[in-house]
Amino acid sequence: MYFVSNRKETIMRGLKISILILISGMAVCGCKEQKQKAAQEKGKTEKEVFMSVTLQWLGHASFKITKDDVTIYIDPWKLADSAHDATVVLVSHGHYDHYSASDVTKVSGPQTKFIASADVVGQHGKGQPLQPGQSVSVDDITITGVAAYNPAKQFHPKANNWLGFVIEIGDSRIYYAGDTDMTEEMKVLKGIDIALLPVGGTYTMNAAEAAEAVEHFKPVKAVPYHWGDIVGGRKDADNFAKKAKCEVTVLTPGETLSL
Repeated sequence: MYFVSNRKETIMRGLKISILILISGMAVCGCKEQKQKAAQEKGKTEKEVFMSVTLQWLGHASFKITKDDVTIYIDPWKLADSAHDATVVLVSHGHYDHYSASDVTKVSGPQTKFIASADVVGQHGKGQPLQPGQSVSVDDITITGVAAYNPAKQFHPKANNWLGFVIEIGDSRIYYAGDTDMTEEMKVLKGIDIALLPVGGTYTMNAAEAAEAVEHFKPVKAVPYHWGDIVGGRKDADNFAKKAKCEVTVLTPGETLSL
């Protein structure tokens, strides 16, 4: 009887050990799967962030747009750094606070494409002129010129063919208005994800006029500019944010927004 009992105990201990090993293995496997899943989710998140479009306000009327290895500058002016990282430089018109040859040089490299109104290309000595209503593609970016002018003021005549831009990059359609008041061309824009609009008044729309403009073409979001230098102040940007019937982000110079 003793040997039988001892044998039973040995068998039972073996079964318990086997069960414990099995449970431990399942736990390790489950933990491993959880870690793999977490790593995959983290990798996906990092990939999505990497592929997102980032908008940076550089101050006044200057912006930087980036996606992956593509970098677009709009009307660079008063830049502190010489990044030489531009894929494309866009210049809306020839006024000194929008076309600055020295700042264009700061961001440009050997392969940079320079696209601007015809008068600016003439001053710059090279580049591709763009007219309102025309489109041009650079890599996977499409840029369409939009007329920018003052219908009832002398600062930006329509006859000059100065520009705003609709920039299609990734899944985003970004409208940069240029120096302009509300125009018929602006009112009929469609599918704008984010509108960059001047709000300083005098030479362009003021806050109330910019808020009226977004009621017509209904962008998803808007960012005010043309304040904080030369004309307009933070109050104008905040008034626009208060009046506009869309989401508004008021940036400070150097601040970025992920689209």
